[in-house]
Amino acid sequence: MSAATAIDVPGQLAPAIARRGAEHKYIIALAVVLAALMQVIDSSIVNVALPDMMGNLGANLDEIAWVSTGYIIASVIVMPLTGFLGDLLGRKRYFVGSIILFTMASFFCGASHSLGTLIMWRLIQGVGGGALMTVSQAVLFESFPPEEAGTAMALFGLGVMVGPTIGPTLGGYLVDNAGWPWIFYINIPVGIVAAMMIAAYVHDPEDRQKPTAIDYQGITLLAISVFAIQYVLEHGQREDWFDSRQIIFLTALGAASGIGLVWRELTTDHPAIDFRVLKHRQMWVGTLLGVVMGVGLYAMSFTLPVFMQGDLRMTAEQTGIVLLPGAVATAVSMAVVGRLTDRFDSRLLVTGGALIFAAAAYMLSLITSESGTSDFFWPLILRGVGLGMMFVPLTTLTLAKLKSHELSQGAGLYNFFRQLGGSFGIAVIATLVTRYTTQFRAILGEHVTTNNPLALQRIEMLTRGMMSKGADQFTAHQQALSILDHQLYAQASVIAYSHIYVITMWSILILIPMLLLVGKTRGEKGAHAIME
Repeated sequence: MSAATAIDVPGQLAPAIARRGAEHKYIIALAVVLAALMQVIDSSIVNVALPDMMGNLGANLDEIAWVSTGYIIASVIVMPLTGFLGDLLGRKRYFVGSIILFTMASFFCGASHSLGTLIMWRLIQGVGGGALMTVSQAVLFESFPPEEAGTAMALFGLGVMVGPTIGPTLGGYLVDNAGWPWIFYINIPVGIVAAMMIAAYVHDPEDRQKPTAIDYQGITLLAISVFAIQYVLEHGQREDWFDSRQIIFLTALGAASGIGLVWRELTTDHPAIDFRVLKHRQMWVGTLLGVVMGVGLYAMSFTLPVFMQGDLRMTAEQTGIVLLPGAVATAVSMAVVGRLTDRFDSRLLVTGGALIFAAAAYMLSLITSESGTSDFFWPLILRGVGLGMMFVPLTTLTLAKLKSHELSQGAGLYNFFRQLGGSFGIAVIATLVTRYTTQFRAILGEHVTTNNPLALQRIEMLTRGMMSKGADQFTAHQQALSILDHQLYAQASVIAYSHIYVITMWSILILIPMLLLVGKTRGEKGAHAIME
């Protein structure tokens, strides 16, 4: 096979792509990164403000959880539909409209004075936000020349990977200094600038094919399946999973409607979701790898802030500062790897990234309750480097074989399944943390007995300490036992997180043998090489 035939420019539209995007490619990149960054930060920034929202709106924990759950469900439903909606409305019009909808909903979220109103506007915000990430990828792929696909994905990855890191820090600062509505108001100027830039510089693809019919049945099945599955993943732990009839019912409903959706979309002439793009080997293998990466990535992103704030007693702002060097490392790594992806075999870069990420997870598994902020520095630096090395080449590899009219569908499905993989990872990790903590608490408690002189000595010391503060002997003894129980629980929690990071390490290492399913990508423009 000659080098000439090894290169497969998506849709053979390189000249058209260059005419309609390359002259303003960095302006377009800035605009779409702003849009994607807005969506990604919003997904993480809200969690910091939930306690303040509960007090302000008079909601309990289960009720306020719908502020996050509603947004996630709406955005995940929209993700795989972005290709269809872009063809129906025009990609540029749909992209700008989604940003405007997201920005407008952000204002009304901040202005909400009741829980019901806030949840309604969060749902609407999710409808707008679901398009921002997937359409951004498609626009970037078309705006940059094929040989710079890795650079395009590196720029996109800066927003996607750095956003969740700065989200909690920004959220903590805004909540403490301005109030929770400002976590939504901050989107308004960013949204306006992004919409104006995209309206000025982004163009619709020349080969756009407007759908002649709307697949209402497929859209309905998608909404039902995503709602059911996402609800199970978000609330399963809280409702003891399959001990709950509601969880059993929704699991069955999600599975049945999901199977029905795939069958419907593969047999209709005008599908809302074109699953046929998965016929490309790179697409389905890359999507599968994206699910695996999502499980490990989201699991660690979820547990790190919880561990730091819950076990190490850091504030949200302190947590953000500790995480910041890792975010910088991610940015630098993506900038470098974006160039390397255009020259080297993507499988080697993903393998290197997986090994570095796994090393970071192992180092985090050694963290104890006595660890300080400096103990997180190098593990988080390595984690950031590993993320950059995995995200850019994997995304480029997945979408590289798609033709121009398939890019939106492919990006939508890739992000959809990666998001589901992340939700699954978070649900599993949350369950394991709870179960491991209970298990290790029981094991540690077996050693705190009247036959253990060290335990008796510790109780006696704590009792004397309480008595020195004015408590009588009986009360001081009870307080000592309570303190010891709390210390056992805290230690059990630290051990639980240690096991979680070991599991994360192995889940990322699974990526390496799976890369054998992908053929070698060639030389300089390997991001667009066909597989052997």
